[in-house]
Amino acid sequence: MPESVERVALVTGAGRGIGRAIAIELARAGYSLCIAARNRGELDETRKLSGLAPARALIVLIDLAMDDAPEILIDAVFDRYGRLDVLVNNAGWAPPRTALVKMSTADQDRILAVNLRAPIALARLAAVRMVPKSGAAIINVASSAARLAAPGEAVYAAAKAGLVAFTHAAFSELRAKGIKTSAIVPGLVDTTLIPASKRLNRAAMLRPADVAAAVMHVIESPARVCPAEIVIQPQFDPMSQN
Repeated sequence: MPESVERVALVTGAGRGIGRAIAIELARAGYSLCIAARNRGELDETRKLSGLAPARALIVLIDLAMDDAPEILIDAVFDRYGRLDVLVNNAGWAPPRTALVKMSTADQDRILAVNLRAPIALARLAAVRMVPKSGAAIINVASSAARLAAPGEAVYAAAKAGLVAFTHAAFSELRAKGIKTSAIVPGLVDTTLIPASKRLNRAAMLRPADVAAAVMHVIESPARVCPAEIVIQPQFDPMSQN
């Protein structure tokens, strides 16, 4: 029998960084969680930091590049809780910057699978089974790479741009069902995914908690309001040495 809970959120890429910060804020707001990633130790630490008892924090080890991963994940949530109120598509992956002509097919396919195909599938499957009501939300964490389109990030930029476009189209379809659909588009965030560089002022970068705050803004906005896209940038340029 599914657990009897009031509100449930699913966060992908929840083992560290932005996903961990989002999971912690959702737990503080009273949500039971499903947290998903590939590293069990990191997910265990997220669960501990969330303050939730194990019964209210379902851990799912999964690789979202697998074709059947979205179905497995959504089924796990409903088998455990019988409901899903908030989906946060946060998981992302990219190799080090690579010239397009040197990128392997395997890396190309993984970028598209994790950053675009899986979020689309998860959103579709969640929307089918969510109960239309105030409080239901699908939130996709994109990246400013979608618009900067920097050299060496062609496929990643395309995937994140596609995620933003998908979010806006999904918003148009799901708004009448009472499901908020929003894209969070952050600039540089200080996480382990960004390697150390003498050219980078990490103190000026965004923090994972800043992205989590944007997610909570979508969820906590009045039912009549959907922040369909939130762009957040560091106030001071992390690439500037001034």
